[in-house]
Amino acid sequence: MPKNRRFDNEGFLGLGVRHFQAFLIFFGISAAYALRANLSVALVAMTDNAANADFEQYDWHEKAKSVILSSFFWGYILTQVPGGALAKKYGGKMVLFYGISICSVLTILTPICAKIGGWQLVCALRVIQGLSQGLIFPSTHTLLSKWAPVEDRGNFTTYCYSGMQFGTMVMMATSGVIASSAMGWPGIFYLSGGLGVIWSIMWFIWGASTPAVSNLISLEEKKFIEQSVGLTSADTHSTAQLRTPWSKFLTSVPFFALLLTHSANSWGFWTLLTEIPSYMKNVYGVNIKSSALVSALPYLVNFLLCFVFSGISSVLDRNKCMSLNVSRKVFNSIGFWIPMVSLIVLGYVGANETSLAIALITVTIGINASTYLGFHGNHIDLSPNFAGILMGITNCAANIMSILAPLVVGVIVSDEKNPDQWHIVFFIASGFYFVGNLVFIIFGSTEVQSWNNPHPLPSLEIRNTAHLELQH
Repeated sequence: MPKNRRFDNEGFLGLGVRHFQAFLIFFGISAAYALRANLSVALVAMTDNAANADFEQYDWHEKAKSVILSSFFWGYILTQVPGGALAKKYGGKMVLFYGISICSVLTILTPICAKIGGWQLVCALRVIQGLSQGLIFPSTHTLLSKWAPVEDRGNFTTYCYSGMQFGTMVMMATSGVIASSAMGWPGIFYLSGGLGVIWSIMWFIWGASTPAVSNLISLEEKKFIEQSVGLTSADTHSTAQLRTPWSKFLTSVPFFALLLTHSANSWGFWTLLTEIPSYMKNVYGVNIKSSALVSALPYLVNFLLCFVFSGISSVLDRNKCMSLNVSRKVFNSIGFWIPMVSLIVLGYVGANETSLAIALITVTIGINASTYLGFHGNHIDLSPNFAGILMGITNCAANIMSILAPLVVGVIVSDEKNPDQWHIVFFIASGFYFVGNLVFIIFGSTEVQSWNNPHPLPSLEIRNTAHLELQH
């Protein structure tokens, strides 16, 4: 084992401060997704609270409910790119802090806003929550680019972003229970918002934008991380002052391939998330929203597979079985092309084969966890200095896809009980998975791009040296 890695076994269970930072980010993203998903369940209880009639109910029409549910994304798209720029300039810690803390406080205020301002004020609240959460992914990628050693980058990305599934799963599994309890539907907002506030306090105390400014880290671990990512304490300020090469981003073939891949994944994922409940209800007569277990199952499988794939990646890396470039593309292919096949098969499952349909849906969503070791970490591969901005750009495009996908489904499916129309929807999603991964295989790259350093910096030489040392 290289001498500069001996400290790995000196901490608790061989973990360092970088792992603690990943642990905090994981729970931060979990809180963020719980705050995002809480309304989908709470809205049912707010407008038809048969399980607990002790709390106020609102007579909001279906159009109003649809507007409320979609309003989050109006704000979410707008702050993706600015979020990356802010994280680059001011550091990922405070941008992530504001993103989650603002959303958490507004969540706690949701019940009173519904009471005094009706659905219109709730809608406005969700827009602001979307604006705040738009900061989260770009700041997280900025943090990972500073904290995750090169050889562990895929695993760190997986650990942190698995919080999406964990937060969604917990919220979907518990919201119904909370709404039926003495807390009623307001308890959904108070508990999820309160947990977000608690996390924000913990992050403010223990979080750090870089190893250089952390009060917890040892000198040995700090040196190891900085050598691995090619960033010294003296470089931190210089990196923040680099001019952003916008034109280089948009003319870079590997980045454009990444943008298309991220968008394709979003199309398939959101087609499933928004339309599968309707498909199951109308074709199979199963209302999966009424079953917390069935609703949460695909996300539970996805969450668990994050760690399975991460373990496999660690074994492959330890035995030097494949290069980073090959590893990214192999895991991305698993996460894209297996769901592609399962979606095609789903289109031919008979109306009396409900269990098989649920199994295929679970596989489709669950196996997508492999992409965290694929394209999700590629922004940092291409440009550690601008990873947050790159994530902001691709996540903005991806969320436009998440808005367009349900609209296209609405045009295709005129009769929700017609399986043939649903087949077309699944074939289109499969096509996106196929093309998106093919583009990534052909044009994707893990090489640090020349525009990562618009001006010559000492860190570029350090990075190349660190790469060679780690390989040997």
